[in-house]
Amino acid sequence: MQITRASDYAVRVMIYLATLPEATRVSAQSVARGIQAPVSFVSKVLQMLVQRGFVTSHRGVAGGFELAVSPEAVCLLDVIEMVDGPLQINVCLPGEGGGCERKSWCGAHTVWAEAQEAMKKVLASASIARMARESVEKFAQLAAGEPEAEVRIEPAPTVRQKRRTG
Repeated sequence: MQITRASDYAVRVMIYLATLPEATRVSAQSVARGIQAPVSFVSKVLQMLVQRGFVTSHRGVAGGFELAVSPEAVCLLDVIEMVDGPLQINVCLPGEGGGCERKSWCGAHTVWAEAQEAMKKVLASASIARMARESVEKFAQLAAGEPEAEVRIEPAPTVRQKRRTG
């Protein structure tokens, strides 16, 4: 199982937007540059995020994209399932595949179910806000010349803690 490129970019977009000061709007080009992804693909991901209510789009000179939700209230699992649908590591598990007729006697079924639940738990525990804070910290390490990070990210220097909703 592998996370799709669309999910990966959606997660990166959400983290990037969460590093920006509240009410900061950025263009699709700026987002693409910040997450190092093609503008055409990022534009499609941004449209998907807007349709699902994760991001707000504004037109005009002062337009751009910004988070529509609190980064504390959104987890990695939310974003992945928003793009790819419910997490299902094997077709034999309940979900779109409808389960499996062999599950009552299959020795692997229980293992697949445990693995899926473990993965969901890890992904659900990772908030966008936490990942944004970690990105900012790693960026600061890079800027300070510390050896730990060879990542190239362009987050803003702050991370928004809470966002008003409604």
